[in-house]
Amino acid sequence: MNSIFNPKLFSLLRQGISRDQIAADIFSGVVVGIVALPLAIAFAVASGVSPQKGLITAIIAGFLISALGGSRVQIGGPTGAFVVIVYGIVERYGIDGLIVSTMMAGVLLVVFGVLRLGALLKYFPQSLIVGFTSGIALVIFSTQVKDALGLSISQVPSDFIGKWQVYFEHIATINPYALGLTIFTILITITAGRFTGRVPGSFIALILGTLIVLFGKLPVETLRSVYGAMPRGFSVGLPTIHLSDLPAYIQPAVNIALLGAIESLLSAVVADGMISGHHRSNTELIAQGIANIVTPLFGGIPATGAIARTAVNIKNGGRTPIAGIVHSVTLLLIMLFFGRYAELIPVPVLAGILIVVAYNMSEWRTFIGVLRGSSFDILVLLSTFFLTVLVDLTVAIQVGVVLSALLFMRRMAIIPSGLPAEVDKDIIEDYSDLPRDVSVYEISGPLFFASAREYAETIKVAGIRKRVLIIRMRHVPFIDATGLHNLESAVTMLRHSGVDVIFSGVREQVISELTRFGIGPQEGGLMFFDTFSGALEYALTYNGQE
Repeated sequence: MNSIFNPKLFSLLRQGISRDQIAADIFSGVVVGIVALPLAIAFAVASGVSPQKGLITAIIAGFLISALGGSRVQIGGPTGAFVVIVYGIVERYGIDGLIVSTMMAGVLLVVFGVLRLGALLKYFPQSLIVGFTSGIALVIFSTQVKDALGLSISQVPSDFIGKWQVYFEHIATINPYALGLTIFTILITITAGRFTGRVPGSFIALILGTLIVLFGKLPVETLRSVYGAMPRGFSVGLPTIHLSDLPAYIQPAVNIALLGAIESLLSAVVADGMISGHHRSNTELIAQGIANIVTPLFGGIPATGAIARTAVNIKNGGRTPIAGIVHSVTLLLIMLFFGRYAELIPVPVLAGILIVVAYNMSEWRTFIGVLRGSSFDILVLLSTFFLTVLVDLTVAIQVGVVLSALLFMRRMAIIPSGLPAEVDKDIIEDYSDLPRDVSVYEISGPLFFASAREYAETIKVAGIRKRVLIIRMRHVPFIDATGLHNLESAVTMLRHSGVDVIFSGVREQVISELTRFGIGPQEGGLMFFDTFSGALEYALTYNGQE
C-alpha cells in the first residue's frame, strides 16, 4: 500500500527541508492564497452556489490535497472545469444531490488510485483535452454574460443555445454601470500584474472594483444583495440521503471523478515540467478522493488540482506542499477576519475575473494548431468541443476516446507499405560504441496519444546527460497531435539545457506534420538527416570530436 499511497510531504519531511525553502514556501503560499480568493468565490457563484462554498472548498480541499498529495507543488481547490458540472447537478438534484455526488466521486477517485490507474491521462489524446477544455471555457464565458452586462433576467436556461436566446431577448436591459465595471475588471486583471510584481491583477481588480461601487454607490448587484451575509466559520452536516435515490447520483459522480482525475493529473504533469520533477499519480488520485469525500461535509463543492494557481505557486518559489498548506491557512484567516468585507464584492467584478479565466482556459493558440494538423485530430477536436458545449462533458469525453481509438485503427490500416525512410547499410546498431557525448533514442511504431508521454519522458532522460541526442524515427509511420505536443515539449526542454537534438530517418508524412507544428527541418536550427550515419557524422563534426 505504501507504494500506492506515499504523500510527497511525508517524504520531504523525512529528507529534511531547509529553512530558506520553508520561508520561500510560506511566502508563495500567501501569494497563492490571495490569488485564490477571487477565483474561489467566482467559481462558486458561477456554479450556482453561495460564495462561501468556494472559500470552504479552497481551504479544506486545498489543505488535504497538499498534505496528502503526490505532487510537490500542486494547489487544490474549486476550478473552472467543474462549473458546468456543478451547475447542472445543483439545478437537477439540489445541494444535497451535489454533496452526495461529490462524496461518491471521492470514493471513485480513491478506487482509481488503489487500482493504480494514475497513468489514465496518457490515454486521453491532446486533441480531446484541448477540445473539452476549450468547450468548458466557452460555456463558462456564456454563464457570465448576464452578470457582466447586468441584464435583468430572473431565470437563465441551463443549455448553451437557450442562454444566448434569452440574452438577446433581454439585451435592452443592459446596466451600463455593470458593463463598465466588467470592462474595468478585465483590463486591470490583465495589466495590473505587470506593474505590481507578485500581487495578482485579479486581486487588485477585486479591491478597486469593490471600492468604486462602495464609495460611488453604483447600482450594481453585490454578493450581499444576491446571497446575503457570509458565515464566519464552518459547520459540519450530513445531507439527506435516500438509498433509493443513490442510482441517480452515479452518473454525476462519474462525471466529477473523471474530470477531477484528468484535471489533477494534467496539472501535476504541467507542474513536473516547470520544476523538472515527478509526481506520484496514484497518491495524487487518492488525495483528491479524500479531499472530495471530506470537503462536502463542511459545505464545499468538488475540488481538483488547479493549473493556474499551481503555476503561480511555482513562479513564486514554492517547491514543497508547505506552500499549499499555507495557501489554505491564508484563505481561512481571510474568511474568519475579513469575511464581512467579501460580502461587498460586486457581481460584475467576479464576472470580469471569470471571463479572463475562460480566455486563459480556451487554449485558442493550441486549438488553431490542432486545426492545422491531420484530419483525424481535427475530427476528435471538433467533436469533443461541440459535444462539450451543446450536449454534455461526459458524453464528449466518451465519444472522444472511442473516436480516437477508431481513427487510430483506421490510420494504421492506411499506412503505406514499403521500406522505412532511413535506408543505410552502414548503420551503427551497437549504440554502446558511440562517443560518450552522443546518445541515441529510437522510436518504433506510431507516436500517438497512448505512447507519446512515455516516449517524451524517455527522450528527456536519454538526452539530458549528453551534449547530443540523435532521435531515430525510421519506424514511425505517423504522429498525432499528442505526439507532436509531447515531442515538442521534450525537444524544447533539452535544447534549453544545452543539448543538441538531431533527427534521422523521418518519413516525409511525419516531417510535414512536424513542420506544421513548428519543429520541422526549417525550424530553429533543428537538423534532420535521411540516414543515421549522416546524423552521427554531423554530430561528431559539429561537436569537434573529429
